[in-house]
Amino acid sequence: MAYPTDTLEDQNNLTLFENVARVYDAILILSFGGPEGMDDVITFLENVLRGRNVPRARLEEVAHHYAVFDGISPINAQNRALIAALREELNSAGLALPIYWGNRNWQPYLTDTLRQMAADGITHALAFVTSAYSSYSGCRQYREDIMRAQEQVGAGAPGVDKLRAFYNHPAFIEANADNLRSALSQIPAERRATTPVIFTAHSIPLSMAQHTAYVAQLEETCLLVATALDLKHWQLAYQSRSGSPMQPWLGPDILESLRKLRSERAADVVVLPIGFVSDHVEVRYDLDVEAKALADEIGLNFIRAATVGTHPIYMRMIRDLIGERMTDSPERPYLGTRGPNHDFCPVGCCLRE
Repeated sequence: MAYPTDTLEDQNNLTLFENVARVYDAILILSFGGPEGMDDVITFLENVLRGRNVPRARLEEVAHHYAVFDGISPINAQNRALIAALREELNSAGLALPIYWGNRNWQPYLTDTLRQMAADGITHALAFVTSAYSSYSGCRQYREDIMRAQEQVGAGAPGVDKLRAFYNHPAFIEANADNLRSALSQIPAERRATTPVIFTAHSIPLSMAQHTAYVAQLEETCLLVATALDLKHWQLAYQSRSGSPMQPWLGPDILESLRKLRSERAADVVVLPIGFVSDHVEVRYDLDVEAKALADEIGLNFIRAATVGTHPIYMRMIRDLIGERMTDSPERPYLGTRGPNHDFCPVGCCLRE
């Protein structure tokens, strides 16, 4: 079978869903990347902010967040753990495919990974992107990264298909619900039923959000998890805003939501960063440091639920998503009202603005 790779818009866009099994000879874990020491931090942030007019003072301010953790982002270690767990999951299912790992902003860079794959004789890989939702940075930009890396590697570069967004996959909902249940168990039993839950996700500019299904997907995921646990008091808030104060971004901000809860006499809060599938510095700093400090200051008992990370149910989900693309007429399970997300991104999907 031929795999079209002509342009970003028509690569993999012959149909939104394909019911014919494809053959793959590798899995590619595609992620954001993060520094692994203070000497890496500024260069990493320059990679992240390349092409944007960000003042040096802002760069150094964000670098301070990394300094709290000695310059080490947890995301790389978590991706290594994910790869080890996924390898075991695939082997147990008889899908012993090699797993490669490439990042957008730090080593191992995607271009180097594709070059190694080409040297290893890989012809067509299936990519799992560490983002559950459709947004420019969580979907389309990764497709752009793949195209750019393929161009740099040249004629021998492997073809790469991206797995569908999984925000409403039953296993993703179940793994998040399980983590949230564990967090709620830390609240005294007599207050648990009335404890508010805040789901958080990375804020993005409103001008970007209006071109994607990001907000609608997040709202669906939160509702599905809340329904699974019969939550009475929950909301979606945003974190990690980084743009100009003059530019409208998604809100409310998590800190604003915490203050409001305390003003309403809440004693406890459980926060689940549902917009993230593993811990980034933004999760650790913006929630575990900054939000926790505010909660302590205003007298709010703050519990943070874990990201799905390497939860066994989540690992089985990834295995099943891979199996979908290698199976004729797959079931594509989902929950909620939006249906399964497309296998192949349509023209105009997740534009930047």
